[in-house]
Amino acid sequence: MTDDIKKRIDIASGRIKADLVLKNAKIVDVFSENIIEGDLAISDGRIAGIGEYFGKEEIDLRGKYVAPGLIDGHVHIESSMVTPGQFARAVVPYGTTTVIADPHEIANVCGLEGIKYILEGSKDIPLDVFVMLPSCVPATAFENSGARLSADKLKSMIDYDRVIGLGELMDYPAVIGGNEGILEKIRMAKGMVKDGHGPNIDGKELNAYISAGIKTEHECTTIEEMEARIKLGMYVLIREGSAAKNLGALIKGVNRANLRRILFCTDDRHPEDILKRGHIDNNVRLAIKNGIEPIAAIKIASLNAAECYRLYDRGGIAPGYMADLIVLEDIESFNVERVFKEGKLVAQKGNSLFEVKDRKNSNVLNTVKLQEIDREKLKIKLDSDIVNVMKLLPQSLVTKKVVRKVDTEEGYFKYHDKLDILKLVVIERHGGTGNIGLGLVENFNLKGGAIASTVAHDCHNLIIIGDNDEDILIAIDEIRKIDGGITICSKGRVLKSLPLPIGGLISDKSLGEVSKELKEMLDIAYDLGVNRRIDPFMTLSFLSLPVIPELKLTDMGLFDGVQFNFIDISVDK
Repeated sequence: MTDDIKKRIDIASGRIKADLVLKNAKIVDVFSENIIEGDLAISDGRIAGIGEYFGKEEIDLRGKYVAPGLIDGHVHIESSMVTPGQFARAVVPYGTTTVIADPHEIANVCGLEGIKYILEGSKDIPLDVFVMLPSCVPATAFENSGARLSADKLKSMIDYDRVIGLGELMDYPAVIGGNEGILEKIRMAKGMVKDGHGPNIDGKELNAYISAGIKTEHECTTIEEMEARIKLGMYVLIREGSAAKNLGALIKGVNRANLRRILFCTDDRHPEDILKRGHIDNNVRLAIKNGIEPIAAIKIASLNAAECYRLYDRGGIAPGYMADLIVLEDIESFNVERVFKEGKLVAQKGNSLFEVKDRKNSNVLNTVKLQEIDREKLKIKLDSDIVNVMKLLPQSLVTKKVVRKVDTEEGYFKYHDKLDILKLVVIERHGGTGNIGLGLVENFNLKGGAIASTVAHDCHNLIIIGDNDEDILIAIDEIRKIDGGITICSKGRVLKSLPLPIGGLISDKSLGEVSKELKEMLDIAYDLGVNRRIDPFMTLSFLSLPVIPELKLTDMGLFDGVQFNFIDISVDK
C-alpha cells in the first residue's frame, strides 16, 4: 500500500508516467458541480491526478465527458433472476460499478447460505457488491419462510468482507413497538448503516422509527413523505424499478436544499427492463428529463450514494479516489459509451468485456417442497357474498382493500366471467407444511388460465393466480416438476415455464436468455387478457408481501397491512 501511495504521489507530481492517462476529457466534478477540461492520470486502479499528464498508455477521449461510476443504493440482485456474475455482465455496460445489495430474497429461502451465495458469487467481478445483512427473515411473523435469521445468526456474518450494514427494517411496527428481537439486530449493527422500509408512517411513529438509528428510506411515494424523512435526517432513495416507479412523482420535490440527501436505487428490476431501459443510468436520464441539472443528477447517482453508505473511496473524480469511471458523448442524453472499473476498460458500446465463472452451491438448490394439493384445498368458503378483495394499482406495490359482491355456490366462491375477480393462492413451499392462504384479486384481468411463481416476496412461497382450479392445479404440479420458477397454464396444459433452480429465484442462464424467455411468457400472459398496465410476474410476486399496504395474502391467510393483522375474506353484512 505504501508503495502504491508513493507511486501515485510521483505520478501526481509529474515525476513519472501514469499507468493510464485519459487525455482531453471533460471531467464531471460532482464536488463543485463543474466541468474540468484536462487529462486523468490513473495508477493501480486509482486516480493520481487531474491536469496535464503523460502515461504508459494513453486514450484520447477527444472532448468526451468522464463521470464517476454509478451506484445503486438498494437492490435485490435476485430480482434480476440471474446470478451475481451474470447481473454484473448486464448492468456494468450501463455504467453501474457499485451496488448495495440486500439478499433477503434468497436468505428467506436458504438462510445464511443464501447470503453466502451472493457474497461468493460476486467475488472477482468488475462490480463491487456490498451487502446489507437482511434484518427481517421472515419479514413478519405472519408468514412462513425457509429460514429464520436471529441476531445471533446474523452476528456470525457481521465481519465478513463487503458486509456494510443492516438491511431494510420492514417490520416497522416491531421497531416502533420496541420488540426486543429486532432491537438486538439493530444493536448488533452498531456503527453501521441501517436501511429503512417504513411506508405511510409519520408523526411520533416516524420519530420513533428513525430514533432507532435507521438512516435510509426507499418506500416514499409522495413528496410529502420524502420531505418529512429528509427533515428528520434520513437519506431518501428514489426508486425506479419494474413494479414500483416512484421517480416521476418524487423528483419534482428535489431542490438545491435537499439534493444531498437523495440517492437513486432500482430495488427490484426484471431482466427485460434492464436490457430495455438500463439500470441507474435510467434514473439519471429520467431525472434530467424532469428538470434536474445533469451534474446534479450524476451527483445523486454517485457521490451521494457513496457518502451515505460510507464508501469514501468512490463516487467522485479526484486524486486518491477509485478509477471507477464512465465515458459519455454528452451528459444530457446520458448514454454510456465506455466503463472503466479500477482503471480497466470493462465495457464498451453496451457490451461487457469480461466473462464470469458462476460458482455452484448445492445449499441453494432443491428448495421446493410441496404437499399434494387437490381441488378441495383450493375452495374458498364464504360466510357472505360480500367479500374483501385486493385491488391492484398500476406501477405500484401498494394495493387497495375494496369490498365487492361475488357469486357463490353452496357457500363457496364461484368465478364469474363478467367480474374481474380472480382466485389467489399462496402455498408454503419450504417445509412441506401444507399451509395454504386463499384470497381474491381485482384488476389482473387474466382469462382462461393460471400463472404460478416461486418468486413471491419476501418469503417466496408458491403463489398462483387463476380463474379456474384445473389450471391452478396444473400450474402447481409444473412448479414441482421444474423445482421452482414461473409457469403459465391454460385450458389444461402448460403453455410455457421458466425454471429458476437456484432457490426458486435465480436461473443459471444469462440475463439475455432469461429476458427472452420472460418476454415470450409476457406475450402469452397478455394474450390471456392480463392487464397491460401491469407486469404480471413482478406484480404477482409482491401480492404476498404483508409489509406493503393495504391488503396482501400469505400462506397463513389474508393480511391487512394497515391494521397489521389477518382479516376474513367474508365481510359481515
